[in-house]
Amino acid sequence: MIYLRVPAVLGYRDLVSRAVSTACKVATGREGTSEATDEAVTELVSAVGEAFNNAVLHAYRGRGSGEVTLEIRAENGVVEVAVGDEGASFELDAIPTPDLAALPESGMGLYIIRAFCDEVTYSAGTPNVLRMRKRL
Repeated sequence: MIYLRVPAVLGYRDLVSRAVSTACKVATGREGTSEATDEAVTELVSAVGEAFNNAVLHAYRGRGSGEVTLEIRAENGVVEVAVGDEGASFELDAIPTPDLAALPESGMGLYIIRAFCDEVTYSAGTPNVLRMRKRL
């Protein structure tokens, strides 16, 4: 398992993405390579990046500073990522699907997460935890 705790600052998104990408290499037996990996890995990295953005921009909006945690488990071609924060919570099922024909500038994060992951769950609490699972 990889455990990462970073300040809730968008500048840490690259570190978060690299940790997820590394876990995907381990899960698929590609550790030690620097090559770009397949579409499933790109999708998971994008989904986790969106989850991190949402924690920084929405959970901590108006609350000052905070931290975002990631727990990444990778084995047998499956990667599970839990993104935690102690900011404002939300109801996953209450977030509507955006009108893609309108080309919205915001509101796409959860849509991308749901589209790119096999399973998505959210538990409000201390901490709030968005859990994503992807078969690679």
